[in-house]
Amino acid sequence: MMVVAGYAFIAATTVFAGCAHGVQSATKSAGYNIVDTLLEMPALIPTPRSVEIGEGTCRLEAVAMVSCGGEELAPAADYLAEHLGLQRCDARGAIHLAYDPMLLEEEYDLNISDSGVVIVGGGYGGVFNGVVTLMQLFPADVYRSAVAYPVDVPLCAIHDMPRFEHRGFMLDVCRTWMDREAVKDFIDLLAYHKINSLRLHLTDDEAWRIDIESHPELARIGGFRGGDSPIWPRYGKWNERWGGYYTHDDIRDIIAYAKVRNIEVVPEIDLPGHSLCMATMHPEILCDYTPDTSRAFGYDTRSAFCVAREENYELLADILGEVCMLFESEYIHIGGDEVDMSQWRRCPHCQALMRDRGMSATEELQQYFMLRVSEIIAQHGKKPAVWNEAIDGGMLADNTLVYGWEGVKECRDAAQSYSTIVMPGQYFYFDMKQSSREPGHDWAAIFDWSKTYAFTLSGQGFDAVAQHNVVGFEGSFFSELYASHNPESADYLEYQTFPRMLSLAEISWVADDIRDAEAFYRRMVEHYVRLDAMGVAYRLMPPCVKYEGGVLRASVDDGSDVYYSVEGGCEDVLYNEPITTSTPALYSFMSRRGVATSPISAVASHFKTITPTFDITSSMTESEKFSFDKAESYGRLARTVGAADVGDWVMFTFDAPVSCRRMKVATGNFQLPRYTFENGYVEVSYDGVNFERVGDLYCGMFFIESPQQPIKAVRITSTSRGNGAEWVSIQPPTIWPKL
Repeated sequence: MMVVAGYAFIAATTVFAGCAHGVQSATKSAGYNIVDTLLEMPALIPTPRSVEIGEGTCRLEAVAMVSCGGEELAPAADYLAEHLGLQRCDARGAIHLAYDPMLLEEEYDLNISDSGVVIVGGGYGGVFNGVVTLMQLFPADVYRSAVAYPVDVPLCAIHDMPRFEHRGFMLDVCRTWMDREAVKDFIDLLAYHKINSLRLHLTDDEAWRIDIESHPELARIGGFRGGDSPIWPRYGKWNERWGGYYTHDDIRDIIAYAKVRNIEVVPEIDLPGHSLCMATMHPEILCDYTPDTSRAFGYDTRSAFCVAREENYELLADILGEVCMLFESEYIHIGGDEVDMSQWRRCPHCQALMRDRGMSATEELQQYFMLRVSEIIAQHGKKPAVWNEAIDGGMLADNTLVYGWEGVKECRDAAQSYSTIVMPGQYFYFDMKQSSREPGHDWAAIFDWSKTYAFTLSGQGFDAVAQHNVVGFEGSFFSELYASHNPESADYLEYQTFPRMLSLAEISWVADDIRDAEAFYRRMVEHYVRLDAMGVAYRLMPPCVKYEGGVLRASVDDGSDVYYSVEGGCEDVLYNEPITTSTPALYSFMSRRGVATSPISAVASHFKTITPTFDITSSMTESEKFSFDKAESYGRLARTVGAADVGDWVMFTFDAPVSCRRMKVATGNFQLPRYTFENGYVEVSYDGVNFERVGDLYCGMFFIESPQQPIKAVRITSTSRGNGAEWVSIQPPTIWPKL
């Protein structure tokens, strides 16, 4: 065995006997020649099953051409030719794509020899997989379609096929709007890593993103929130009408674009819960009782379809009929998660349906609803896909595809009876934080690429039956936080999903027993040059920071540049040498590479906070269950019993004035700008009597920087009415001491 660049390869120097200078003149006219330089094999992600390395390289010239065996492969040939900056020809070119009926659909062989480059696959997917691998053998400029010729590619023979038929990603375009071109840009990134399924989360409480021509109001009103829209603006963009939706032409274009790249687009219409947006436009879909909306200033926050209303199924037949017509996917995801069943318990018609059908548990209403919706899509030749809660009760058809998200146990249980896509949040939800001080959610876990990479079915207790029923893995990005992180740029999306996407690609492709995390990390770092060329704002690992003997040092192992800043002084200084200092806590470090960045790193004392005793008072009534003392003890949230009106306030009063270098005060959840004062201002008092205004809230929070005096009290005042919910969450202040 020959070990090159972290791989175990079969040495096959005799395979390419005759690859020497004498061959060059005979083959140069075809656009390539063979030279006797031995290039180190580039890091390939995901790892191929078999790589045989020959001695020498194939030199491709700018006159080389790409050809294919049959018009059905023309899209892949055009895709490759565009990236390589070459022409496609009808005659056999230096790079040739073809089918081999002896191979499986996504299986391929890539051969680079003295006869040129040949990719054969069992189907279009196999050929495209070979194209992706070939591009990784080229200089990274291939991702900019800016290859400088001549190019030497290593002589090799690669045989490869994926572990799973489904290698997916779910993109939430509902909470944060992404237009057609932004979705296509993300599809490119998936394709470069052999992800072959994109699920679009098209409907939710916050928006309706797909135009339904038979019910145009759904998207043309429900695609926008804030301003004059009846849809409440959540998570950001509170003071403008913001959003968009996909027309039928947009959807067709996205599907066609993805299809060229061997990606199937699967729609998700989330039912029967997560339907607040639709209910705002069509309140008749809701259960028949009058809710108390006083705490939300008249805003009805109910979000579940009434199961007993027959007209609801007629409406859904219209909607899902158009969805089935538009999408080519075998499955239509119809939701089934997080339904607030308390609404059904209060509905006389739902309760009557339970009695008529002999149901004993409210959960059976969801089974009934999902069966009815499954029948609708079956009439259009489609199969249902659902979240794992929807199978509780075991009534759904055997051909249902289950997406397991709640946890590993739920995935195991689902896979005992149904084809299952494994995506438990604690490993595969890429909207989670990657460390405790970074943006993101933390309800499932805090994890980076390494935890996703470490996931194995056997290690998680999947028995033989369950493993047989697992059709693949899927990552996801729910976009609640994206709306408040400059959604006009893809930086936040890319930071959250890369390099975790590389781990997803690898474990979806490669068997558990041949994976090695250390070797993968080395290949991942080599792959960064490709991500740079793609323009991906991926996350770098934070610098390692050490302080010893009065000297502060920072280091990285990924080729990035390290920068430092000093509190109250300079920012973004290139770090070139150790720093001698007696105040290391003032320094913070981060690394950059292209548009990629790392989180902040520093000595532990830089992040230290203090917890002085304080009291919360407010113009609003505190919740009995989530009383103010929850936040006063730090680490917990308090709640009010209603949303804020203009002029409502919350005040933090300290037992003794607090000296600090920084203080954050905030309404809303810890990781999410929800249940906030959506607009407001902050005042500070140094004596507890007189207050001065220091700034306006952003996403429900404000940072008081470098206060010149000890702070006795901080008051937050609302300047807007309501927040689309029935309470305001109040966080304890976060206080950084003076150094």
